[in-house]
Amino acid sequence: MRIAVYPGSFDPVTYGHIDIIQRASTMVDKLIIGVLNNSTKTPLFSAEERVNMISEVCQDLPNVEIRYFEGLMVDFVKEVGATIVVRGLRAVTDFEYELQWAQSNRIVCPQMDTMFLVTNVQYSYLSSSVVREYASHNGDISAFVPGIVAQKLNQKFS
Repeated sequence: MRIAVYPGSFDPVTYGHIDIIQRASTMVDKLIIGVLNNSTKTPLFSAEERVNMISEVCQDLPNVEIRYFEGLMVDFVKEVGATIVVRGLRAVTDFEYELQWAQSNRIVCPQMDTMFLVTNVQYSYLSSSVVREYASHNGDISAFVPGIVAQKLNQKFS
């Protein structure tokens, strides 16, 4: 069984994330979305809220599981029995950063491979930070996130 992990903070989940999730889910038997509590970031949504939002938007993907994790992604990958890590790339700068991590992770966990998926061009500009910034100023975020996520963002900023 091919098990992959798509890790991230997903604060909030965007259409760019969903694009990667949908495509990756067709390439593996099981895709685990690892929602990270990143100690270098102050999230807008709690880990539980992020897991719930992703669960709602991925409910039609039967081979996708959403789980919260802390610590090193490599340890989480080992814990769930995955051998593939999925990462989305928007630009060359993403690739340089992700390549460094992929190579480091491969040293620590030789059985783990990283699969890079290039984000659909219509989402190449999109990041959770952009979404949060627009939402914080009452901007229209309907092109960035599903309705349920937009509602939760509007509640946070109202």
